[in-house]
Amino acid sequence: MGIKRIIFLAFTLMVFGTMIELLLLGHYEDVYQLIPISCIALVIIISAILYFLRTKVLKQIFKIILIITAISGLYGAYLHLSSNFEFEIEMQPTATNLDLIIESFTGALPVLAPFSMVVLALIGYSYLILINQNKP
Repeated sequence: MGIKRIIFLAFTLMVFGTMIELLLLGHYEDVYQLIPISCIALVIIISAILYFLRTKVLKQIFKIILIITAISGLYGAYLHLSSNFEFEIEMQPTATNLDLIIESFTGALPVLAPFSMVVLALIGYSYLILINQNKP
Protein backbone atom coordinates (compact mmCIF):
# COMPACT_ATOMS: atom_id res chain seq x y z
CA MET A 1 0.00 0.00 0.00
CA GLY A 2 1.49 3.32 -1.09
CA ILE A 3 1.83 6.47 0.98
CA LYS A 4 -0.96 8.16 -0.99
CA ARG A 5 -3.44 5.44 -0.06
CA ILE A 6 -2.32 5.41 3.57
CA ILE A 7 -2.77 9.18 3.85
CA PHE A 8 -6.18 8.94 2.15
CA LEU A 9 -7.21 6.14 4.52
CA ALA A 10 -6.08 8.16 7.55
CA PHE A 11 -7.93 11.19 6.20
CA THR A 12 -11.10 9.20 5.56
CA LEU A 13 -11.04 7.65 9.03
CA MET A 14 -10.44 11.05 10.62
CA VAL A 15 -13.26 12.68 8.64
CA PHE A 16 -15.87 10.03 9.34
CA GLY A 17 -14.73 9.48 12.94
CA THR A 18 -14.99 13.18 13.71
CA MET A 19 -18.38 13.48 12.03
CA ILE A 20 -19.79 10.47 13.88
CA GLU A 21 -18.45 11.77 17.20
CA LEU A 22 -19.99 15.22 16.67
CA LEU A 23 -23.35 13.70 15.77
CA LEU A 24 -23.31 11.30 18.73
CA LEU A 25 -22.49 14.18 21.07
CA GLY A 26 -25.44 16.17 19.74
CA HIS A 27 -23.13 18.89 18.48
CA TYR A 28 -25.91 20.55 16.46
CA GLU A 29 -27.90 22.52 19.02
CA ASP A 30 -27.07 25.97 17.64
CA VAL A 31 -25.57 27.58 14.55
CA TYR A 32 -22.03 27.66 15.95
CA GLN A 33 -22.13 23.92 16.61
CA LEU A 34 -23.09 23.31 12.99
CA ILE A 35 -19.87 24.91 11.69
CA PRO A 36 -17.65 21.81 12.07
CA ILE A 37 -20.41 19.50 10.82
CA SER A 38 -20.88 21.68 7.72
CA CYS A 39 -17.14 21.80 7.08
CA ILE A 40 -16.84 18.03 7.37
CA ALA A 41 -19.83 17.50 5.09
CA LEU A 42 -18.18 19.69 2.44
CA VAL A 43 -14.87 17.87 2.93
CA ILE A 44 -16.59 14.51 2.42
CA ILE A 45 -18.35 15.63 -0.75
CA ILE A 46 -15.34 17.30 -2.35
CA SER A 47 -12.84 14.59 -1.35
CA ALA A 48 -15.11 11.89 -2.78
CA ILE A 49 -15.32 13.74 -6.09
CA LEU A 50 -11.60 14.54 -5.99
CA TYR A 51 -10.75 10.87 -5.52
CA PHE A 52 -12.09 10.19 -9.02
CA LEU A 53 -11.81 13.55 -10.77
CA ARG A 54 -8.67 15.57 -10.10
CA THR A 55 -9.16 18.87 -11.84
CA LYS A 56 -7.21 22.00 -10.95
CA VAL A 57 -10.39 23.85 -9.95
CA LEU A 58 -11.55 21.00 -7.71
CA LYS A 59 -8.14 20.85 -6.01
CA GLN A 60 -8.33 24.59 -5.36
CA ILE A 61 -11.84 24.28 -3.91
CA PHE A 62 -10.65 21.42 -1.70
CA LYS A 63 -7.72 23.53 -0.46
CA ILE A 64 -10.05 26.41 0.41
CA ILE A 65 -12.42 24.08 2.28
CA LEU A 66 -9.48 22.62 4.20
CA ILE A 67 -8.36 26.12 5.23
CA ILE A 68 -11.88 26.96 6.39
CA THR A 69 -11.99 23.65 8.27
CA ALA A 70 -8.72 24.44 10.07
CA ILE A 71 -9.98 27.92 10.96
CA SER A 72 -13.20 26.40 12.29
CA GLY A 73 -11.11 24.24 14.62
CA LEU A 74 -9.27 27.27 15.97
CA TYR A 75 -12.54 29.14 16.37
CA GLY A 76 -14.10 26.14 18.12
CA ALA A 77 -11.24 26.04 20.63
CA TYR A 78 -11.81 29.73 21.30
CA LEU A 79 -15.56 29.18 21.77
CA HIS A 80 -15.00 26.24 24.12
CA LEU A 81 -12.44 28.17 26.17
CA SER A 82 -14.54 31.33 26.40
CA SER A 83 -17.66 29.38 27.42
CA ASN A 84 -15.71 27.55 30.11
CA PHE A 85 -14.21 30.87 31.26
CA GLU A 86 -17.64 32.49 31.60
CA PHE A 87 -18.83 29.51 33.64
CA GLU A 88 -15.77 29.68 35.88
CA ILE A 89 -16.34 33.41 36.51
CA GLU A 90 -19.84 32.60 37.74
CA MET A 91 -18.58 29.77 39.93
CA GLN A 92 -15.55 31.63 41.33
CA PRO A 93 -16.15 35.38 41.07
CA THR A 94 -13.18 36.26 43.31
CA ALA A 95 -10.61 34.07 41.55
CA THR A 96 -7.73 35.59 39.60
CA ASN A 97 -7.80 35.59 35.81
CA LEU A 98 -4.91 33.12 35.73
CA ASP A 99 -6.79 30.69 37.97
CA LEU A 100 -9.92 31.12 35.85
CA ILE A 101 -8.01 30.41 32.62
CA ILE A 102 -6.38 27.31 34.11
CA GLU A 103 -9.76 26.04 35.30
CA SER A 104 -11.28 26.87 31.90
CA PHE A 105 -8.95 24.40 30.18
CA THR A 106 -10.39 21.60 32.29
CA GLY A 107 -14.00 22.77 32.07
CA ALA A 108 -17.09 21.03 30.77
CA LEU A 109 -16.31 21.80 27.13
CA PRO A 110 -13.09 20.16 25.90
CA VAL A 111 -10.91 23.07 24.78
CA LEU A 112 -8.44 21.02 22.74
CA ALA A 113 -11.02 18.80 20.99
CA PRO A 114 -11.72 21.29 18.18
CA PHE A 115 -8.06 21.07 17.17
CA SER A 116 -8.97 17.72 15.61
CA MET A 117 -10.41 19.85 12.79
CA VAL A 118 -6.95 21.35 12.28
CA VAL A 119 -5.40 17.87 12.18
CA LEU A 120 -8.10 16.74 9.75
CA ALA A 121 -7.27 19.68 7.47
CA LEU A 122 -3.53 18.97 7.65
CA ILE A 123 -4.02 15.33 6.70
CA GLY A 124 -6.27 16.42 3.83
CA TYR A 125 -3.67 18.94 2.69
CA SER A 126 -0.98 16.23 2.83
CA TYR A 127 -3.12 14.12 0.53
CA LEU A 128 -3.57 17.10 -1.79
CA ILE A 129 0.21 17.56 -1.97
CA LEU A 130 0.65 13.90 -2.84
CA ILE A 131 -1.93 13.92 -5.64
CA ASN A 132 -0.41 17.12 -7.05
CA GLN A 133 2.86 15.28 -7.55
CA ASN A 134 1.12 13.23 -10.28
CA LYS A 135 2.69 9.95 -9.20
CA PRO A 136 0.65 6.75 -9.49
